[in-house]
Amino acid sequence: MDFRFKEDQEMVRRMVREFATNEILPKIIAYDEKQEFPQEIVKRLGELGVMGVIFPKEYGGTGMGYVEYVAIIEELSRVDGSIGLTVAAHNSLCSNHIFISGNEEQKKKYLTPLASGEKIGAWGLTEPTAGSDAGGTKTTAVRDGNSWVLNGTKTFITNATVADIAVVIAVTDKSKGKKGISSFILEKGMDGFKTGKKENKLGMRSSDTAELIMEDCHIPAENLLGEEGMGFVDSLRVLDGGRISIAALANGLALGAFEASLKYSKERQQFGEPISNFQAIQWMLADMATKIEAARLLTYMAADMKDRGEDINKQSAMAKLYAGDTCVWVAERAIQIFGGYGFVKDYPVEKIYRDVKLCTIGEGTSEIQRIVIARQLLK
Repeated sequence: MDFRFKEDQEMVRRMVREFATNEILPKIIAYDEKQEFPQEIVKRLGELGVMGVIFPKEYGGTGMGYVEYVAIIEELSRVDGSIGLTVAAHNSLCSNHIFISGNEEQKKKYLTPLASGEKIGAWGLTEPTAGSDAGGTKTTAVRDGNSWVLNGTKTFITNATVADIAVVIAVTDKSKGKKGISSFILEKGMDGFKTGKKENKLGMRSSDTAELIMEDCHIPAENLLGEEGMGFVDSLRVLDGGRISIAALANGLALGAFEASLKYSKERQQFGEPISNFQAIQWMLADMATKIEAARLLTYMAADMKDRGEDINKQSAMAKLYAGDTCVWVAERAIQIFGGYGFVKDYPVEKIYRDVKLCTIGEGTSEIQRIVIARQLLK
């Protein structure tokens, strides 16, 4: 096994790191304070091909794989988790659902502008009473001649207010339970389709999070995505790739916290010497680095398996579970190394500490990942 990047993969990683350092880093404090969506940065990422990493060139993508995708999300999140999250939700949730389930006409009409970065996507699964329990979906879709009529509310939707295209999950036949759930493609401006409350969040504050509301929203019959009744099954397939995204996001945040801590430990003087000379600090740095490397290996393993077309249900859940827990643990140690300075906004670890918690609660909690893993082990 060769754990090194191929030459073209390394070029992609370096390109994104350079962009993140030069174009994103100087602006993240302002974006975070204002809770402002980084529209211009996302546009530039589209021009670089980042908004369609995992999709074929025929649909506007760059034709790369999940290994490159993980490297890109890591490098973006190393500087700003909000932008990493924006790109992850766009690629692996909304766009990927259309890629997995859509027919040729839907892919050309909707996936192409998403993958090229011309348009931004959102994915509507979570509801006030249906998050990890997707089978508890209350949003309904009723057939009315040549259209579907949707009613319901989706909550905690990434990219909600800025999205041009959204994939929404709704119940089409309540009597069939999970087999009565379907997926639909909605566009901004459709009658009865609007955004609701924009959330005021602890972290990831420049990532757009809000409600999607459907009130007698009529959409064409051809906007049914995939087969009727397959929305729940297709969502689970989408979430497998989504877990890899969140694992990569967590690894990037952990790397950012670790690198800041390592640099600070060499500069901060106490008792006439840098604190990096103190064994307590050295042990924390060693443990941080080791846990991050383990989390990254799990994530790249899942990404490589995904690229080879293998079942990644267990591996993606393991990667998300361990990477999510690790990034929270690393961020806590980073604050300890920075001491009082870690508690103020002048240093990067304060923001990272707020951002990391999402990685253990977003896209399915750590507890849910344990259930997924256990089910695979007990088969």
